[in-house]
Amino acid sequence: MTTEGYAVGAPQVLEAVTAFRTDGHARDGEQGWLPLVCRMAHSVWDFAAWSELSARLVDLARSDGALAVLPPALLLRLSNRVFAGDLRAAESLSAEAGAIGEATGTSFFAHYGALVVAPFKGRESATRQAIEAVTHDRLLQSEGKVVTVTQWAAAVLNNGLGRYEEAYAAADRGCENPQELGLSLQSLVELVEAADRLGRTARAAESVRTIEDMAQVSRTPWVLGISAATRALVSEGPTADALHREAIEQLDRAGTGMDSARARLRYGEWLRSARLGADARAPLSEAYERLSDVGAEAFAERARRELQAAGVKVRRRAATSATLTAKETEIARLAQDGFTNAEIAARLFLSPNTVEWHLRKVFAKLGISSRKEIASVRLDTLATTS
Repeated sequence: MTTEGYAVGAPQVLEAVTAFRTDGHARDGEQGWLPLVCRMAHSVWDFAAWSELSARLVDLARSDGALAVLPPALLLRLSNRVFAGDLRAAESLSAEAGAIGEATGTSFFAHYGALVVAPFKGRESATRQAIEAVTHDRLLQSEGKVVTVTQWAAAVLNNGLGRYEEAYAAADRGCENPQELGLSLQSLVELVEAADRLGRTARAAESVRTIEDMAQVSRTPWVLGISAATRALVSEGPTADALHREAIEQLDRAGTGMDSARARLRYGEWLRSARLGADARAPLSEAYERLSDVGAEAFAERARRELQAAGVKVRRRAATSATLTAKETEIARLAQDGFTNAEIAARLFLSPNTVEWHLRKVFAKLGISSRKEIASVRLDTLATTS
């Protein structure tokens, strides 16, 4: 895909990814190959393969106790979970990778996890800090991909916050090296959204054509949905309406929950701008509920404002007054998932007594007294301190 172009390389990569998923012989020594295959599945928009193989990679690394492999595996998996719309799982994976990094004297894993998760949650300070840390990490000074990933993160953050000029500038830099694939391709999506809001139709249309060319090659539900979603932004009338609907249908099929929620948001925004406020209420309400549920707060706020403009009064979801530290939040998440104190301790490189001490503090702050009660707490709504 790098030397002869996407149209030539992508079909071969898709075939190889499929073979890796289905061929039992490919599993011999697969731990060494899986990181590359996961990245390639992402680059050819095969979300199902990326989901399956990243989960397999993490399971293998954990079962083998491969501490050299586990942190990168966790980062590949957490990126997948972000696009799936499971920010809670992504934050948990980020904390686990960060704990391993802390134990081994490597700060990159925690910074990268924040770089991928924080923009979707609309956390400006955390995103900026992660960008700064990754940009100035001495081990990454020669890595060209640093610009791609940091600028993609800035583009997502600013699109969520409605700062489209800043989003456009960041996305433009994020996609200037398409041979890097992965997040460089995702930056195109952010560029189209920002360019459309700024009235830069020529640049938006150019990026849409690039995405459409990839869709014609890969033909996966994910890329077909993204292609329809971006084409909708540069279309008008019934054509735009049909494309927005197609995008939602394809992205639902793909299982990319974040993208399908954002597609509903864009559809609702388009309907309202077309003076179809009554029709806009349903997709905007769905977008608001989905984005709020996963903790994509900035995008959810965009949906809330649009709903108000469409004549629907929506209150911001009340946040609890309890404040947990990052460590307490992660221990609480693992407890919600059913892990024992010993299992949590092993994952986070703590002693079981330390885990128990943190849990007692969590229970006190939340006004609960047992693990059973913690299951009903929405941790993603809690303010988190360092």
